[in-house]
Amino acid sequence: MLKDGEVSNLAKKKIPKVVNTSGKRKTAIARATCKAGKGRVRVNGQPIHILQPTMARRKALEPIKIAQAMDKFDRVDISVDVKGGGQMGQVDAIRTAIARGLVHYNDGKQGEDEELRDEFLRFDRTLLVNDARRKEPKHQMGRGARKKWQKSYR
Repeated sequence: MLKDGEVSNLAKKKIPKVVNTSGKRKTAIARATCKAGKGRVRVNGQPIHILQPTMARRKALEPIKIAQAMDKFDRVDISVDVKGGGQMGQVDAIRTAIARGLVHYNDGKQGEDEELRDEFLRFDRTLLVNDARRKEPKHQMGRGARKKWQKSYR
């Protein structure tokens, strides 16, 4: 039993902050884990800087570059697991998961998360909001959702 004014050992220990977020685009789902570290970003266990093709890598690094410009990316390790969908769908899911993770991770400092969140929204809304568009299902009379068989009378 604790006496008045005493603090338990559990309260003295500093619990490391870990933030889990996700991002979606079409059928791709990315799950990101942000925690204290040295500034490493890994996608499916590999560094993000070897992601191919180059345009996909640039797109995935957008939220990191914005956060670095605002000095909000120091000492954060991000690990992203992504599956499903195609290449660009996965990249969009990755950037959404990273951006959300950085906003939630910086939430502990008063007022700063609003600046980062507003900057992400100003740059591109899909950094923080999942793109709800999906493929339209195929209908009758054709090979796709809109294509129809041509009818000929001659």
